[in-house]
Amino acid sequence: MHLLNEKLTVEAQAIQAKKAGKVLSLLSTEDKNHALFALAKRLETEFDLILKANEKDLQEGRKKAFTEAFMDRLALSKNRIFDFADGLRQVAALEDPIGKILLNKKLDNGLNVSKVSVPIGVIGMIYEARPNVTVDATGLALKSGNAIILKGGSSAIHSNKAIVDVMHRALSHTKIPKDSVQFINSTNREVSQQLFTMREHIDVLIPRGGGTLINEVVSNASVPVLETGVGNCHLYIDSEANAEMAFRILVNAKTDRPAVCNAIETVILHRDWLKKHKIDLINTLSAHSITVHGDEKIVTDIPNASLANEEDWANEYLSLHIALKVVKNVDEAIEHIETYGTKHSEAIITDNNETAEYFMQRVDAAALYHNASTRFTDGGALGFGAEIGISTQKLHARGPMGLEALTTVKYVMSGNGQIR
Repeated sequence: MHLLNEKLTVEAQAIQAKKAGKVLSLLSTEDKNHALFALAKRLETEFDLILKANEKDLQEGRKKAFTEAFMDRLALSKNRIFDFADGLRQVAALEDPIGKILLNKKLDNGLNVSKVSVPIGVIGMIYEARPNVTVDATGLALKSGNAIILKGGSSAIHSNKAIVDVMHRALSHTKIPKDSVQFINSTNREVSQQLFTMREHIDVLIPRGGGTLINEVVSNASVPVLETGVGNCHLYIDSEANAEMAFRILVNAKTDRPAVCNAIETVILHRDWLKKHKIDLINTLSAHSITVHGDEKIVTDIPNASLANEEDWANEYLSLHIALKVVKNVDEAIEHIETYGTKHSEAIITDNNETAEYFMQRVDAAALYHNASTRFTDGGALGFGAEIGISTQKLHARGPMGLEALTTVKYVMSGNGQIR
């Protein structure tokens, strides 16, 4: 009976979200921006309440011996919460994606045809231990005129509930109905799965987290899915790579925040470059406490490296572990990426522009880099404000998904009695 009640509650929440979304979709840019500023101010004012709730989740995480990477994603601080607030203000500063005239023409018969950007409707957001997603997704949804249903992971249940409570208090003083933001306060897996099939109430699902979560949603949902992907990201260091640049980028892309999806997991080394810079590579890896899994050449050359297996090449480590592969040319590097990559972010370091262009044309990924870190695959870093996720699919949206990814279109025709 308890599960039945929870399911009825979730359906009621979805109905409320759809109703509130109708009101939200008609609000002005000024009204939406005012609400985003109100959310930001309230988060900063009540940060201590959020931190107390977060500590409950962290205590549970310690009891369950969550990994260091997992705890890093889960942990909040005053600075992180204030960063959430700044992200909302950045979204408010962005151009409103709704109501844009994307096409305007007159047919030979005199019929006027316009294509206009509109909100998608109701977004179902299913995610794991990332309380920042609660704020980022809400800000993007509201600015783009969409209601949102938030289903975070059980490991962050207290943090997410506290954040949503704060946002509801802020919205009660704005024109955006607070029912536009719904939080599923249940840790029951069947309740999450209920969202997969609520086509009459939810217009799109966005899963954000590990491969298991994403595959479950994609495989079982009848609601359309905007698929985000795991990040087995590669860095190819070419024979003509500048060594100082290569080491700087390697260290940044691996160690800045190893638990995020745009961190590199595999470095592919041209054999000639490795021959010249082996000692510096060993020292760099050691200085940053990076654990190496590699092919036979790497195991021979790098102290304490373990021999990589198929799982190592495909692994999204989300830690200070890394896989190293030695190749004789760029084609072998591309072949390795094609075999094990997840079409997220891939980079090449080389001073040869022709080699870089060759790599860019042949590698299939949402984001490609020449002489830059993969850590830039992020909505904020690329100037989109917050992001709702990084899409690795090819339909509708690809790469960091900002405001425009949360819109669709409608065609508006105007005539003077035309018939067909």
